[in-house]
Amino acid sequence: MSRVAWGLTLAACALGVTTRRIVAQEVTTAPLTRGTLSFDAKASLGAFTGTTTTMTGEMHGAASLAGVRGWVEAPSKSLSTSNGHRDRDMASSLEIDKFPVIHFDLDSASAGQQHGDSAAVTLHGRFTIHGQTHSVSIAGWTWVAATGARFRGVTPIDVKDYGVGGLSKMLGVLKMNQMITVRIDVVFGHLPT
Repeated sequence: MSRVAWGLTLAACALGVTTRRIVAQEVTTAPLTRGTLSFDAKASLGAFTGTTTTMTGEMHGAASLAGVRGWVEAPSKSLSTSNGHRDRDMASSLEIDKFPVIHFDLDSASAGQQHGDSAAVTLHGRFTIHGQTHSVSIAGWTWVAATGARFRGVTPIDVKDYGVGGLSKMLGVLKMNQMITVRIDVVFGHLPT
């Protein structure tokens, strides 16, 4: 399998294994070694970002892009906007005791253009937020090395689709827009920081 084909396979899953193992058609599982899940939101008092780097996950390699599978998740309570009051409101809206994780399952991927050591890719899967699961596509880029791969992507999400409430406070004076932009940056295998 060529480096380009291997790169596209990795683009689907950001799976960090050596080229020799893929050429041998070994199915390999690689754990998430680092990641960031964040969201950008707008509210009546201004825009804000929530972030967590507390993530787990793994990817299962395959001989072709279509066969790659995997998952990543983060504890809902680990999301932080660096504002204690807003974080408490967010925890209440997400009902973190009842729905403790935000989870993504990778079902398939489609490859785009390659540019040097990176390739465009769209991951297709299912996000579970607030106990509700919906299909999503996450467009992004992957960078491939012999020891690992990184995927960075973005997708819009309507939090009301996931049953998240509490977006309006103080009789509607303070409001949060229901549309957020979710960003994911994950590394499987080992890449230089």
